[in-house]
Amino acid sequence: MPSSTPSADRTAAPQRATDAGAAGPTTARPGRDDDIAGLAARLRTAVCSVVQGKDSVVETALVVLLAGGHLLLEDVPGVGKTTLAKALSRAIGAPMRRIQFTPDLLPSDITGVNVYDRDSGEFVFRPGAIFANVVVCDEINRASPKTQSAVLEAMEESQVTIDGTTHPLGAPFLVIATQNPLEMEGTYPLPEAQRDRFMARVSMGYPDAAAETAMLEDRGRVDPLEDLEPVTDAAALVRAAHQVRGVHASPALRAYLVDLVAATRMSPALRLGASPRASLHLLRAARARAAMAGRDHVLPDDVTALAGPILTHRVLLSGESRLARVGAADVIADLVATVPLRAHPRTPHGQA
Repeated sequence: MPSSTPSADRTAAPQRATDAGAAGPTTARPGRDDDIAGLAARLRTAVCSVVQGKDSVVETALVVLLAGGHLLLEDVPGVGKTTLAKALSRAIGAPMRRIQFTPDLLPSDITGVNVYDRDSGEFVFRPGAIFANVVVCDEINRASPKTQSAVLEAMEESQVTIDGTTHPLGAPFLVIATQNPLEMEGTYPLPEAQRDRFMARVSMGYPDAAAETAMLEDRGRVDPLEDLEPVTDAAALVRAAHQVRGVHASPALRAYLVDLVAATRMSPALRLGASPRASLHLLRAARARAAMAGRDHVLPDDVTALAGPILTHRVLLSGESRLARVGAADVIADLVATVPLRAHPRTPHGQA
């Protein structure tokens, strides 16, 4: 069963979505929430104060959040996957739900169910654990494919359909799913179609000695999550995500991105290349990275920096690559190094 009661935050996420949609650009606070780079810097500082020594993972999580995607974390237990999600939800002042996926978990535990109300004589919808702004699907590969698929509509369309009735989810909406790559017995690995719906996949990894020592010092006295205060709100994030979609990507930049993704389909090292959805996700993520850097246009560096997290989980290695012990990350890195730019994208306003 989900780790939280489905009715606990039943109205919180939809109410935030309503407020965010009603706010609009005219109610934004200039110099604070309109500045995406400043917003990202505040979120980065807040989350990194809890998740120490994992700046690149935090950066990717923020890119995915601002780009409107979802994140897949593959790593061993105890490296801070759930802590990352908790810190992110507290930093944006939004409710978080954690769902522990098990073989007996039902789709209705996630999406919700219609319950008969004897007083009114009608069926009443009881939202499931998916109704939150940040949802952690812990060990998603331990649930059945039927239960895994219950998350797909919510991830792709930010809504769930119960008995023919559509229920919208709140905004922003971020799913962080985790997998343990070492213990695969009795699990249901995510198929390619489901992995493709995650914008990025990253590994937390073990902290270095300095970060782990600092963690022992800090957490020996108090949990840093308890002192973490929100640095923004859901409405500001919705406005920022809307602005991210307007970041300029030149025709030459888009052509380079398409060439890079197409190269995965022709590479002899891969038997399955990246899908067109990968191209869309890579462009959206590159726009978010550019906005976080304070730019109004995308550079090739934004694409190459995100190619690994965005593409590696979408491709399948050929038999020869597996025998040679070549990883998907190695193949993507080689393609990034060899696929040329057709022409240098011209930046707007005469910027370099």
